[in-house]
Order: sequence, then structure tokens, then C-alpha cells
Amino acid sequence: MLELGLKSLIAYLLGTLLGGLILGRFRGVDIRSVGSGNAGATNAFRTQGKVFGLLVLLLDIGKGVAAVLWLPVVDLSGVGLDPDVSRQWLALACGLAVILGHVYPVWFGFRGGKGVATVVGVIGALEPRLLLPLLSCWFIVVLLTGYVGLASMLAGAGLVVAVYLFEPANTPLLQFCILVTALVIYTHRGNIARMAAGTESRARRLWLFRSRTV
Repeated sequence: MLELGLKSLIAYLLGTLLGGLILGRFRGVDIRSVGSGNAGATNAFRTQGKVFGLLVLLLDIGKGVAAVLWLPVVDLSGVGLDPDVSRQWLALACGLAVILGHVYPVWFGFRGGKGVATVVGVIGALEPRLLLPLLSCWFIVVLLTGYVGLASMLAGAGLVVAVYLFEPANTPLLQFCILVTALVIYTHRGNIARMAAGTESRARRLWLFRSRTV
């Protein structure tokens, strides 16, 4: 159990390394003080430009991949590999921990991003086949509605359906995806409120029906 606890802690700390806030310090800006106030890649793209946003996106995805692919198999000095700990459950625990670290980073007052990019990295590392339905759902919703937040939430729901269809016997993965989707929906509660009020911003360059709006 020492391995499980220690590696989950390392994964959480890895998650707290938010690309938007770290890169923002080099630029002299806290992206939580501009735009939507979120520390994730979407706000980075909107307020700091494509290059900055892409770097944030890659960093936030990359730490999700590292937490799932590297941590469960690395032999930590003095800890070793516990034969009683399932590698699958350890990978899922590290995946959840790195996402929580991104959303609630201890170094930044527990004000992080919404976890979507890191979720993509985690899912891609756990089961690459799930990336196609996840990303396809996201793009389709953005193209039809222009709402990035709505796309993220529905992509999570689509992920759960995909796991149920493609991996029906993989109960741990299904439970993990349900939990992660619930977390993504919770982190987007502000977006839900703005959509209900009609004040949510849209990705107009991607939105197919932008010309019909006032």
C-alpha cells in the first residue's frame, strides 16, 4: 500500500504543475486574472494566443500521460513494486490523482484548471482507442454549438458510453470514467450557469452557425 499512496501523491503533485500558470509567470501574467479566470488551455488560447495556448495544452496533456504510463511501472528507491497492488488500479489511481492535482493545485491556492486536457492525456495513456470517440464528440459539439464547456461535458458522457460499448467487462475503467466525467461536469458548473443565462462565450472560429447569430 506504500507504493499506491506514494505514487498517488507524486501524481497529484505532478498535476499541480499547471502549464498556464507556470508559463504565465515567465510572461508576467496570471491567466486566472484575465478572460474567464480559468488556468486551463482554453483561457490560455483566448487570452494569450495560439503558441502560448498550444504549449499549455501539451504540458497539461503530457502530465496526464506521464502519470499513467510512467508512475505505475517505475521502481522507486526504498519502495519497489508491490506485487499485491494491481497495476491497473494503480494506473487509475495515478490518473485520478493527476487530474485532481490539476483542478485543485496546492501551490496555487487550489485554483487550477478544469481538468479536460489532463483527462485527455490520462485516457490516451489508459486506452488509446477511446480517444477517437472522446475527441470526435468534443469537435462535433463545438462545431454545432460553439460552446467549449458543453463540448467537454458531453465528450465525457460520450467517453462513458464508449467504454460501456467497447470495454463492457472493464468495470474499473468504466467506474473511473464515470467519476472523471462527474468531476468535469462539476468544474464546468460556472459554464452551465452562463449558458442558462445566455452569457457564455463561443468558439466562433469553429462554430459552424456563427453567421446566424446577432
